[in-house]
Amino acid sequence: MAIATIKPPSEFAELVRTHQTGVWRYLRFLGADETQADDLTQETFLCIYRRPFVEQTPAATAAYLRTVARRRLLISIRKTKRRPPLADLELAEEVWSRLAGDDGGYLDALRECLESLEGRAREAIELRYRDSRSRAEIGQLLEIGEDGVKSLLRRTRELLRCCVEKRINEP
Repeated sequence: MAIATIKPPSEFAELVRTHQTGVWRYLRFLGADETQADDLTQETFLCIYRRPFVEQTPAATAAYLRTVARRRLLISIRKTKRRPPLADLELAEEVWSRLAGDDGGYLDALRECLESLEGRAREAIELRYRDSRSRAEIGQLLEIGEDGVKSLLRRTRELLRCCVEKRINEP
């Protein structure tokens, strides 16, 4: 059995960058509001930092992080004496695993769809989501107004959503 050791800050930061959005979305799926999901995501990674684990595969890491996040949510619910948002958290985990594609289904489809984008649509998506640029910055770089950027991003996200759904539902 491998012994877990505390990761160097750069490796831990990469773990957070890679999995933070997935943990947050999972908590929202379980019924946490945005603020609670923010707090619980942070608590999840603090737990991982304090008690490191041995990473095996990306899917196993994501599953472990979801387990920690779900436990943090249950602790939060018990503290506030609030009823759980979902009656069967095990069923929720099963549904999430199937839909989120631990097998890579959705992510692979999204990658393929992103590769098919061209021109301003691709640039806008890369600037926004890869480079975390604001609409104002994107507008300057693409020489269009902020409202134009907003519309371009909305249309492109819709195009990507349709593309992903089509690829996932293909036989």
